[in-house]
Amino acid sequence: MKKYYLSILTLLFVPLFGAAHAETVRILSTNDMHSALEKMPQLAAIVDSLRAIDPSLLVLSAGDNRTGNPYNDLYEPVSYPMIELMNLIGFDASALGNHEYDSKIEGLAKMTALSNFQYLAANILCPPETNIHVVPYKVFDVKGVKVGILGITQVGTLGIPDTHPDNVKGLEFQQPEDVIPQYQWLTRQCDVNILLTHVGYEVDLDLAKRFPYYDLIVSSHSHTQLEGGEIHNGVLITQNGYQLPRVTLTTLEVEKGKVVDKKAENIFLNKFTSRNEAADALLKHFKSSPEMERVVGSFATDISTYDELGVMMCDAWVAECDCDIAFENYGGVRYDFFPAGPITVKDILNLDPFMNTAVVMNLTGKELSDMLIACHKADRNRFPITSGCTVDVTYTDSSKKEIKKIELFDSNGKKLDMKKKYRVMTNNYVAAIADSPRQDQGVRGTKTTASLIISWLEKKGTIDYKGRRSFTEKW
Repeated sequence: MKKYYLSILTLLFVPLFGAAHAETVRILSTNDMHSALEKMPQLAAIVDSLRAIDPSLLVLSAGDNRTGNPYNDLYEPVSYPMIELMNLIGFDASALGNHEYDSKIEGLAKMTALSNFQYLAANILCPPETNIHVVPYKVFDVKGVKVGILGITQVGTLGIPDTHPDNVKGLEFQQPEDVIPQYQWLTRQCDVNILLTHVGYEVDLDLAKRFPYYDLIVSSHSHTQLEGGEIHNGVLITQNGYQLPRVTLTTLEVEKGKVVDKKAENIFLNKFTSRNEAADALLKHFKSSPEMERVVGSFATDISTYDELGVMMCDAWVAECDCDIAFENYGGVRYDFFPAGPITVKDILNLDPFMNTAVVMNLTGKELSDMLIACHKADRNRFPITSGCTVDVTYTDSSKKEIKKIELFDSNGKKLDMKKKYRVMTNNYVAAIADSPRQDQGVRGTKTTASLIISWLEKKGTIDYKGRRSFTEKW
């Protein structure tokens, strides 16, 4: 079987054309791995096979290497399992995803110090005392071809990456379009020019339009699945979903210091059955925690949407915090499918991996309404999920970028009183990003929101959330 897959990878290495004076640069890229520890032995085997054919292969990550697996994210030092596996594979560089900041400056400093590869971000300013090892760019010599890679980190609506504001205190960020022109000199010195970005597919389309002198954008953040790659304004863009469904092998043909042809091919990890033995041994070591497999409840039916899981989370918070209403940003629900059957501690820590804590506030109906609207804006125009109330949302148009009107109803279908105060719970991340006028900024608890869900499930036993949804949308 190993020889079979090696032959398939060999076919991907067939040159785009046979000119003897052209040089070939090959790049294997990942994005949004989100602690996909279980797939790293397969990824390692793919890299082994590719490097057996071309030792000069570059291996790049476009960021969000962490956050999504408790075996990685609760490890001390945080994210060490993922870093060790990336070191073993031999990554050459990584962008800084917004989730790289989830363990605050101290955690990011440890992460960069433990990594054998370079983190690239041109639009971040890290004061020396933070000890965060990040550089704007790196130039690789690939068989005599100079490959320049410029890194870009994500900047959200608050002027910082999509993480809790406390996680990036002391760091400064600039918009990508303001910084990239400052490195045009680098593109004139290199034969191949790559943007390694963690900004999202739509933003990368704009960057390709603005900066056509780049040959390739290795994209991420939006979890967009591209078939191989797409060429926009002459720039090849690649991106692969979430948690390593595929990786991309990009082949660039370089002649007389210019890229004269390019292609990108997907490699499906689930079709590659070979595994790196050293990576398997590391994985077994990192996953030796019986507590993670403890069953805390069960689903009576399959769960198939973010909404169903989000309502379950918020119901747990209402009960455990003795509140009238709870809400969660849509992006805080980390997967959209769960089969009927047992739920383990690990499952809940995968669903709610951020180590957020509860914040309880006394809000009027109007303050709650304003906070929900602010959360929608801060969470990339995704409306939050609620418990204890349902919401009718009307947008100005189908883009859902601007809310025209919202109406809030209690469990009996009666409109909430805009002047009455309600006991409302959310997490500390949402409380920070949902910037809206309110008298009560809330009291932050000590328990994580994931532990509240676990406690609630242990009391409930078997639950059924098939078809549950907390809001309707129209325009």
